[in-house]
Amino acid sequence: MPVPTSRLSQRRSGKGAGLTLALVSALAFGGSGVAAKPLIEAGLDPLHVVWLRVTGAALVMLPVAVRHRALPRRRPALLAGFGLLAVAGVQACYFAALSRIPVGVALLVEYLAPALVLGWVRFVQRRPVTRAAALGVVLAAGGLACVVEVWAGLGFDALGLLFALGAACCQVGYFVLSDQGGDAGDEAPDPLGVIAYGLLGGALVLTVVARPWDMAWPVLARTAHMNGTPVPAVALLAWIVLVATVLAYVTGVLSVRRLSPQVAGVVACLEAVIATVLAWVLLGEHLSVPQVAGGAVVLLGAFIAQSSAPVATGTAPAATGGAPGPAATDTVPAPAATAEDASAAPSGAERELSARGTAA
Repeated sequence: MPVPTSRLSQRRSGKGAGLTLALVSALAFGGSGVAAKPLIEAGLDPLHVVWLRVTGAALVMLPVAVRHRALPRRRPALLAGFGLLAVAGVQACYFAALSRIPVGVALLVEYLAPALVLGWVRFVQRRPVTRAAALGVVLAAGGLACVVEVWAGLGFDALGLLFALGAACCQVGYFVLSDQGGDAGDEAPDPLGVIAYGLLGGALVLTVVARPWDMAWPVLARTAHMNGTPVPAVALLAWIVLVATVLAYVTGVLSVRRLSPQVAGVVACLEAVIATVLAWVLLGEHLSVPQVAGGAVVLLGAFIAQSSAPVATGTAPAATGGAPGPAATDTVPAPAATAEDASAAPSGAERELSARGTAA
């Protein structure tokens, strides 16, 4: 029996909202580098910029953490994992990789995360993965290689590549942990609470690593230069904290809950494209033809991945009204047929054609 139009409309609107949130998150994350680079050029250490970013966001989200103060007792492992992996781990490993290998190589290795997410979903969670999602990952990875112009600096450094791979694994943790509890109904942990405590935990870890007491604090009272234009350093820091961290994490986690880790991971590859375009517009860093072509390929890969639907693994409800068998998370079960409808039930082939027509 075809799924009612209202249910299909709800699914489409939910997916559209998830895609919009994922794009906003990619845009917010992508703008972090453009604001951070003038601060680094003004005299701040990159790791100190990361500490300011995470600690400032943690302070902004502190009232949310107080409101959800029961969350650490309910989900301590989730909060610890989010703080260590999704916040501190990604930032620390990425900047450690930048100290040893070129930026393009580090970005490419880090954004192998969508492929690793697919592997996690397929082989660890043993859930089916659509061909469209896999194709989107391949296209996004290939296009990303062109965006970062990986061939421009292929210096092999085993430790640097290991740090970059660590950043990719931590980013997998970000997408997987963001999806935890999304289908638990009223028992699901509040995503804002998870982000708030994750930022607090990440700030504590980065305080030990970055040692902010050695930071050049007077830089924040001076003016930084963005492609020759003077900008107050504190304004750049406010952008990094409020937009590139708080807004980016909130929209990112909400998008994963509405889409899926594998689809949201591919859409997140747009962050590198956005960062490159913003650097072109605001910092005067020119784009080459391969970078433009690579950005188009990344967009194509993201579009193919987000248009994919989960593969159904369960069976339809019995005609007698029994409970349905196990099914994929995003599969909407059709209402059970009544005794009056049993005589008019279509054949197996007709049901398959009807299901295909509904999906189309």
